[in-house]
Amino acid sequence: MGKLISIVGASGVGKTALVHALAKNKIFQTAYEQHAERPFQALFKQDKRFALANQIDYLLLRAEQEKDLRRNTAQIGLIDGGLDLDFHGFTRLFRSRNLLDQPEFDLCRRLYTHIRETLPQPELIVSLHADLETVNSRMVSRQRINIASAEDTALFNSFLDEWLVDISSAQKLELDVTDETLDYQHSATSILEFIEKHF
Repeated sequence: MGKLISIVGASGVGKTALVHALAKNKIFQTAYEQHAERPFQALFKQDKRFALANQIDYLLLRAEQEKDLRRNTAQIGLIDGGLDLDFHGFTRLFRSRNLLDQPEFDLCRRLYTHIRETLPQPELIVSLHADLETVNSRMVSRQRINIASAEDTALFNSFLDEWLVDISSAQKLELDVTDETLDYQHSATSILEFIEKHF
């Protein structure tokens, strides 16, 4: 079974850009969030009745991506976001905003728990943080469907912190990307150095 790294953080923090930067190194195979390709994302943006379908679709997608990435033992799997982020971050955020009711949230939690019991957690979770001004400017400039907003960043991060507190320090790497360059070279170097030491 191959190893897996997930890049997590609030919307707009730079997860996709960092995965693209790392993907230039041929030791990685990648998987992305697929905003435009998902069948319920645009519908959910327009109508909250599609929130549950969207979250179920994403949890299943992430499980499928993890399985595919781990089949490759020649490269390290690198996932933009991931199963844990979609539950602990987005699903909890949408429940807090009443986009999911409690029974719908409980259904997502049951599915997430079942999947995570059958698939191991990533060997490394890279958690990205940036100040609100940076997150806001990055979100404004990107061309994609955003359900979460920059105003959700603090709450979103609090949900991630609650999850990450139980993750071993040997299994996570926290990076402040507020002043990161567009090529994310500094963060990419930090991750490659971590891999060299621990993988």
